[in-house]
Amino acid sequence: MNNFEYYNPTKVIFGKDIYDQIPTKIKSATAGNRIMITYGGGSIKNNGVYDAVMKSLSDYEVVEFSGIEANPEYDTLMKAVEQIKDNPVDFVLAIGGGSVIDGTKFIVSAAKYDGNPWDVLTMKKGCKFEYAVPFGTVLTLPATGSEMNSGAVISNSRLKEKRTMGGVQGFPKFSFLDPTVVKTLPQKQIANGIVDAYMHTLEQYMTYPSDNLLQERIAEGILSTLIEIGPKVMADPGDYKAASNLMWCATMALNGTLRAGVAYDWSTHMIGHELTALHGIDHARTLAIIAPNLFTMKFENKKAKLIQYGQRIFGLEGSCGEEAIHRTKTFFESLGIKTKLSDYTDDYQSTSETIRKRFEDRGWEGIGERKDLTPKEAEKIVEMSI
Repeated sequence: MNNFEYYNPTKVIFGKDIYDQIPTKIKSATAGNRIMITYGGGSIKNNGVYDAVMKSLSDYEVVEFSGIEANPEYDTLMKAVEQIKDNPVDFVLAIGGGSVIDGTKFIVSAAKYDGNPWDVLTMKKGCKFEYAVPFGTVLTLPATGSEMNSGAVISNSRLKEKRTMGGVQGFPKFSFLDPTVVKTLPQKQIANGIVDAYMHTLEQYMTYPSDNLLQERIAEGILSTLIEIGPKVMADPGDYKAASNLMWCATMALNGTLRAGVAYDWSTHMIGHELTALHGIDHARTLAIIAPNLFTMKFENKKAKLIQYGQRIFGLEGSCGEEAIHRTKTFFESLGIKTKLSDYTDDYQSTSETIRKRFEDRGWEGIGERKDLTPKEAEKIVEMSI
């Protein structure tokens, strides 16, 4: 088992009829009375979440910042940063899915940063976020696990870039998870959430067999659960048993538990982020496009784990690695997720070369669990995905 340090301070409040507890949780995080709520396009005003949260905040001075995009935009978020710097708040409450929560992590961190926040996102030497306005979340879309981790992904459409950030300041103080919101979601978002959680798990599992037997089984438990309940949630989003298991799987997939003591590989995400930046494709769908071909490209690296995965998750026998990749692709497609780049854009001719050049420019000689997936291989994986 690899050495590891595990830390997660986020308190989770899970279940039905829980929003009346929000004031108590805020009071445990700040003595202040001025709250900013952040959200996206306004769906929370149609599904009842906004009204329920605002009712719970009746004793607070509340300011709002809306319009955070599905891929949170740097320029949009900077407006909220300036708003907080001009008129400070004591606490920020993000109401939404992973994009709103990611965007809020940037807002609360950048509001406490004196330099240029873009320097932090581009990993300029010596630049990092260390402090943040305290914040919490009300989750409305199970997918990214952002409600219980410290990471975030921020887009800059002007530059056609998508960058990551992290740091302990990015952990929410608390997160409210009410599975009944799943019944209000469009089918597309539910499918995306299932694939996102599945791929977050695979990226911390599909490497090579480890000595951390518990983490292996936890990951396999999440994968098996998603395969079992995914079709049920798609068929009936109001199925509380299925929806609650989806929500908890998505949270557990990326709250730091799975990575403890094991190797992990975020290559699929790194390539997928470029597809979103270049073509605006939903994050989960970029993962479904890239993963099967990345597993094929790095088959020898991942062969032992692919066989274990095929046997334990799909009940296959023998040397079943290639069939396991096929079964994974078939599962994504069963949810209505298309798995080719050409299904999403006609403008893909230079995509693979552009991604290779970006990786080279960033000095990424090798990525993945063995640090041997080269920019040239990334280019080939994208070509295989067209």
